[in-house]
Amino acid sequence: MSKDTFKKRLKRKVALRKKISGSIEKPRMTVFRSNKNISVQVINDDEGRTICSASTIDKDVRESIGNGGNKAAAKKVGEIIAKKLLEKSINTVVFDRNGFRYHGRIKELADSARQSGLKF
Repeated sequence: MSKDTFKKRLKRKVALRKKISGSIEKPRMTVFRSNKNISVQVINDDEGRTICSASTIDKDVRESIGNGGNKAAAKKVGEIIAKKLLEKSINTVVFDRNGFRYHGRIKELADSARQSGLKF
């Protein structure tokens, strides 16, 4: 990633974070995408605590998907995070795309989480 691309993403990230925040009733679900992996964390910003997380780096996910840098892996991570949240009786979140454009793997993860019963 070039410096310009990184700076543009950080600028979008800061602009987004000014507008959204997570609480215990409606935590913030933030996504990070690298070339090889994708990860998601659900955060309560009031307390500054991570409620739960899922990633393609996790052992059970890595064994079932193989390559972590594709849409199939993002879909699997979306299903896993939705299942974890629904077990904790959290069904509504605020989606934070972390400055990444809403397409490709980010969109696939969000759609998969929605189909699994999460609302945002």
